[in-house]
Amino acid sequence: MDQARTLALLDRRILDAFSRRTVDALRAVPPVRLALSHLEPLLALNVAKEAQKDALVIRGAAAALATGSQPGQETVQRLLDETKSIDRAFLDRVGGFPVSIVIRYEAVAPARTQRIERLLSTAYRILDAWRTASGIRAALRVSYPQPEFEHDLCDMLKLYALETNALSRSVRLPAILAPLRERLARGLLSAMNAAAMQLASELSRVVYRSRRSEPRANRDGS
Repeated sequence: MDQARTLALLDRRILDAFSRRTVDALRAVPPVRLALSHLEPLLALNVAKEAQKDALVIRGAAAALATGSQPGQETVQRLLDETKSIDRAFLDRVGGFPVSIVIRYEAVAPARTQRIERLLSTAYRILDAWRTASGIRAALRVSYPQPEFEHDLCDMLKLYALETNALSRSVRLPAILAPLRERLARGLLSAMNAAAMQLASELSRVVYRSRRSEPRANRDGS
């Protein structure tokens, strides 16, 4: 399996965990829980959509590394344009849902552009280190000191939260639930930001944990 694909799979696992924690937090808020039953399948599709976009960016970083050139704003703009085709496929899939979405790119683009920039730079840095490091965990350790890794991962997850929040404000709920839309948007952003900090902290501890403290069964050479 090539390194870019492995990194994209790790990214997908992180986004899945991020989404699960967010949904669990929202279920604890009774008024929001009413709307969540309509939105939960939508959120699952949104994770798949965002993981697909991230994989696109990671492949872009790998392509830049292969040519020996740092990706610049031209690459960012190209990737931003390419994500719109993923959005169109997403909108086609949610057409039969009891909610509807109109993506307002003027609201979504700032957070998405920043997220592409950060992920592109991060993936380039990790894949570059991986050329000599043995395994993804070693590549992460070589490319980042722990505090910077935790900070950057948290920032990228919060940018994901900002983009998702902008998208949630475009969701048209059934009329009876429409008054909850603003409360849901605020609750979603708050839950995602809290989950971002917690998940980034936990993952950084796992990545940088001393091998001496690992159970023997978990030592896989990565």
